[in-house]
Order: sequence, then structure tokens, then C-alpha cells
Amino acid sequence: MNVTTAPTDDRSRRTPVPGGGRAAARRARPEPSLIGRYLGYIGYFVGTGLLSGAIVHHPLDPARYTLIGAAGAALFLTAAIAAEKRQPGRLTALRIVAVLGTSFGLSFGIGMLSGGMQHFEDFPDRAAVLIPAGLLLSFVAFTLKEARRPLRRIFGPLGAAVLVLGAGGYLGLHQVAAGMPAETGGHHHGTPAEDGHDDGHDDAVDGHDHQHEETPASGPSSAPAAAPAPAATPTPSNRGASGPAAPAASPSIPPHGSPGHHH
Repeated sequence: MNVTTAPTDDRSRRTPVPGGGRAAARRARPEPSLIGRYLGYIGYFVGTGLLSGAIVHHPLDPARYTLIGAAGAALFLTAAIAAEKRQPGRLTALRIVAVLGTSFGLSFGIGMLSGGMQHFEDFPDRAAVLIPAGLLLSFVAFTLKEARRPLRRIFGPLGAAVLVLGAGGYLGLHQVAAGMPAETGGHHHGTPAEDGHDDGHDDAVDGHDHQHEETPASGPSSAPAAAPAPAATPTPSNRGASGPAAPAASPSIPPHGSPGHHH
């Protein structure tokens, strides 16, 4: 009696079972180079720094800080796309659009949060809005980008806690900003401009006072007063005269208007 057996697949025998460890992970997905990871960090952090400065200072020079903000957003988005390419799976056009949108919102949210915190004293009213708004925007954008169920996270307890934190932060910062001096629109790093103005004015006043004090002192040194003439002595022929002796001559007084004359 012949027994027919099912055919076997020789490929299953030859296929090696992937083992664990770092070597298998490297073969499955090549690790990016050191310079690639470094440039990724440059794009993230420098882009965020440029955005934070542009968002806070935008009212001072809109044209200039719009360009700075665009450069920061471009750096951040480039780093985000490069990081997404290193993830396993096929990068579709829909995924690229989603990554660009969420990364754009994330970069602006972090920029609003960090910029408002840095320059709260310079722009208190504006920073009181930027800080809580940046917190909410960055949370929503990051959740949409990274969470498996983003809507559940946003509208769940975690999202409610972030919303309460943002609202409380706005109310508290608004009260702090109301007690601070009004915004003048100026911004400086270092010594205030008004201090330099006061110093310059004081120097001018001091210079005027010194000149006024030195003017009368220069007269006697440039034209010394004439030495007093010796007193006249009576002659023998006039010794017996009844009239009094001639008075001694007084020291010569320089005429009015001369350099040595002063009151």
C-alpha cells in the first residue's frame, strides 16, 4: 500500500529565523549616520528658536520676522520629513501631508510657548496669550502626529487636563501682566537706551560746567598783574615844607576789559 504524503516546502527549511539583538535590527533597518542625526537635531532646535523669536518680535518688524519665521519653519519641517523617512513602512503622499501639517503646528506651538516665556517681561500682554495658546497647539499637533488614536487622546481626560492647564495659565498670566507697566513697543538686550541718553546728557552738562569754571582762572595766568611801584621818598629840599608827604603809589590796576581784570 502506497502512502501519499503532502509535499513539503523546502524554502521554509532554508529561510533563517530572524534572531533578536542589535545585529538583526541593523540588518532590518539601517541606522542613520551620526552626521544625519546631528543635522536632524539642528533642524529641530534651530528651527524652533527662529520661530520663537519671530513670533514674539513680529509686531516690531513684520517683514523681517516673517522671513525669519519662514526659515525656522522650513528647517523644522525638513528635519521632520527626514526623521519620518527613517521609520519602517512606505511613506505615502497622504502620510507626507499629515506629517507636514502636524509638524508645522508643532513647531509653531513650541515657538509660541518658548518665545512667550522668554520675553514675558518685554511683552506681558502678548506673552500671556502666546504661552497657553502654544501649549494647546503643540499638544494637539503632537498627539495627531504620534498617537495611535489621537482623537481619543485629545477629547479624553488627558486633553481635558491640558485644556484646564491652559485656561488657568491664561487667567493667571493675564493678572500678572495687568500689574506690570504698559508695553511701549520697545525691546532691548542689555543696557537700556534711555540710560545711554541720560549719560550723554550728563556729560554735556558736566562739560559745560567745567568750561565755565576754567574761564576766569585763565586770566591771571596769561597776563600777570604789574608789580607795585615803590613808595616815593621826600627830597631834602622839601623836608621842611608844611604840606604832607606824597602818599605811596598804589599797585597798578589793569584797565577794565583786560584779560587780568575780573570781579
